[in-house]
Amino acid sequence: MNDIRRPIKAALLQVHSLAGLALALLWAVVGITGATMAFEDEIEASLNSHIMRVDASATRRLTPDELVARLQSAGDFGRASAVTMASDPSAAARIRFARSEGGARPSSVYVDPYDGHVLGSPRGEDFFATVRKLHRWLLLPGDGNGIGRKITGSAAICLIVMLITGLVLRWPHRARSVKMWLKPNLGLRGRGLHRSLHAVIGTWVLPVYLVMTLTGLWYSFEWYEAGANWLLARPQATDAAMQPKPPRGAAAAAGKGEAKIEAKAEAKPLAFDRVWTTFLQQENNDYGRVLLTLPAGAGTAVRVRSWPRDSSLESVRDEFRVDAVTGRVISSDRYADKTFGERVLVGVLDIHRGAILGWPGKLAFMLAAAMMPLFAVTGLLLYLSRRKHRRLARQPMGHLVPGE
Repeated sequence: MNDIRRPIKAALLQVHSLAGLALALLWAVVGITGATMAFEDEIEASLNSHIMRVDASATRRLTPDELVARLQSAGDFGRASAVTMASDPSAAARIRFARSEGGARPSSVYVDPYDGHVLGSPRGEDFFATVRKLHRWLLLPGDGNGIGRKITGSAAICLIVMLITGLVLRWPHRARSVKMWLKPNLGLRGRGLHRSLHAVIGTWVLPVYLVMTLTGLWYSFEWYEAGANWLLARPQATDAAMQPKPPRGAAAAAGKGEAKIEAKAEAKPLAFDRVWTTFLQQENNDYGRVLLTLPAGAGTAVRVRSWPRDSSLESVRDEFRVDAVTGRVISSDRYADKTFGERVLVGVLDIHRGAILGWPGKLAFMLAAAMMPLFAVTGLLLYLSRRKHRRLARQPMGHLVPGE
């Protein structure tokens, strides 16, 4: 049996080593950037606490269009594309802007919901936006529509291969021994220590890396997303799914029977207030935070995402499409109506970063992602050590004994 296993393990070692050498730097970049974004929300909230809160007042809060009008009168900030409102009377409103013709997006601003004066742009926003682009598509041209997205997706598939081959290669003779699996031998030196750290810590993080890669593929390949929807979502839910977000630079598809409405809407920019009024009628003021986003193309359907007051997860939200001209609800997608599988689908991001397990999960996923460079370094050292060992083994014995 050993004669059979030996060439198989040798082949797996070759695959593991060559793939690791080719992609170690890429995995290290993705890991470090992912770890950097683990507590992005908490970091930004800490950096910008002075502009995210206002003094609560009995005065009527301004509507989204009134906030945008006050902002435009205060300066040239660009065309508003999204507004975030909160039910908390002490929470500031946030306004985001559309991309310029060159593709750049201006920084968002927080505004006082009572008088509309500008509180400031959030610190850290541009930094995390750059880190996110590096993490998802390596800052390559085209962003989400470019080659970088496919490269990171292919690297994720290769990482799954690395996890499987690594598990097979390190399978100990005493497989039932927890100590053999999970305790590194820190008393070793050199190659032995490198192998122990590489194998044991790799075992620690293997489940986390597997979750990260399987969820990360969702953002890289349309076929993977379609397959997950087919597997986990009800057919009727798939048929009634929300319209997908159009790619950057592409016009949004017009809804059926809305051509005449859009022709009339071309004379002036779309507004938020009719959508806002419809949303309040739908929710009866039972929401914690709501984000209204104008369509990227020529459509009139505004995307409305609403989170409950007690939610800390991005995925626990209701979504609507509301016509900005008529105020008609085009589609409604409520979280409470979803099956378990559909909740998994909308929670891919929260699962990917460990947020589904609360802050301990985010911390565990952050530490696992930050360890990726460790495997690149120890893997390279092990590869060089094997090459040196083989080179010495091929030399004549006389060359190894001085003085002969």
